[in-house]
Amino acid sequence: MTYENVREADPAVADALEGERERQNNTLAMIASENHVSEAVMEAQSSELTNNYAEGYPGERYYGGCEYADEVEELAIERAKELWGADHVNVQPHSGSQANMGVYLAALEPGDKILSLDLTHGGHLSHGHPVNFAGQVYEVEQYEVDEETGYIDYEGLADHAEEFEPDVIVSGYSAYPREVDFERIQETADAVDAYHLADIAHITGLVAAGVHESPVGVADFVTGSTHKTIRSGRGGIIMCDEEYADDVDSAVFPGSQGGPLMHNVAGKAVGFGEALDPEFEEYAEQTIANAKALGDRLQEHGLELVSGGTDNHLVLIDLRPSHPDTTGKEVEEALETAGIVLNANTVPGETRSAFNPSGIRAGTPGLTTRGFDEDACREVADLIYDVADAPDDDDLIAEVSARVDGLTDEYTLYD
Repeated sequence: MTYENVREADPAVADALEGERERQNNTLAMIASENHVSEAVMEAQSSELTNNYAEGYPGERYYGGCEYADEVEELAIERAKELWGADHVNVQPHSGSQANMGVYLAALEPGDKILSLDLTHGGHLSHGHPVNFAGQVYEVEQYEVDEETGYIDYEGLADHAEEFEPDVIVSGYSAYPREVDFERIQETADAVDAYHLADIAHITGLVAAGVHESPVGVADFVTGSTHKTIRSGRGGIIMCDEEYADDVDSAVFPGSQGGPLMHNVAGKAVGFGEALDPEFEEYAEQTIANAKALGDRLQEHGLELVSGGTDNHLVLIDLRPSHPDTTGKEVEEALETAGIVLNANTVPGETRSAFNPSGIRAGTPGLTTRGFDEDACREVADLIYDVADAPDDDDLIAEVSARVDGLTDEYTLYD
């Protein structure tokens, strides 16, 4: 994209857009919830469908002029059904959080009970944190991972559910590096007569590719983001059995949002189509292989990983055992200066503030999209360790930055 029209109309915004393109080209995106979409997805998201007001659903719009919006949304739905094997799909949520809101509105009444993973143990704000709408509208209690192993404490979850009697149990996490046993959580939900919401926001693409267990057909509701490991248009998605279809659709529109962002739905359709290509399975497999290589090399350097490794696209590093006086925020800022972008993150048993926590989270979806293999990810692990070991060493950071420049030149992104 050249932004020629933007530059003519608004040079300040054009400068920012070109700056962002340069930033992405010249840094390593390792925030686990980020990825790089194709230029085809970006074109779809900047299409004329941004002008279309398509309140309602295909064939049942509140306005005229929606014949092409209907075509695009139906393509997105059918491709999603094929990717995940779902009976019913709603592709209109603007985000994964709004997908969760749609399920809560469909299945719960205000004051009902939610049991979800604690945020500091890898959960998500929209699963019931007090600062989020879910925590303000519903009664929420939270389960945890086993701090010794870093794995979900499934027995503790079952005991907690029996005592709390939740109306919905939420699985699926934002900073959990291990595969989720959705079947086991479903057994717990069945035992206490609760719904099971599986939020696969981070692993949507891994599930679609068949390299992670799928909750579709297991959990009552499955939500996800569509711009992380699935690499499609930015937004959310809800999948469920037909028995919940009408309630879900009504909860999304008119329950929680008005007109859908049809240009984003177009991006979803294009991205889902790309994910149906057999090459996408290779991408997903490589994403996991890269995360394992990254994690193994970090451990060789003496850094401790929560749970001792990873089964998916991310690693969670606990700095306390090896660098007790260094915070995740210090490492995050030093790495960004060097051109490696990841995020400080809480760890199980966190002793610091969430704004300046004890861990860092690193993901491989974006690196894998650029073409990184295991050897390249091991090199990145070396760079992360070097900076984590000396975040105040300006000369070292300059050396790491030069090595990052070499990697971004070798593994190019957007022209």
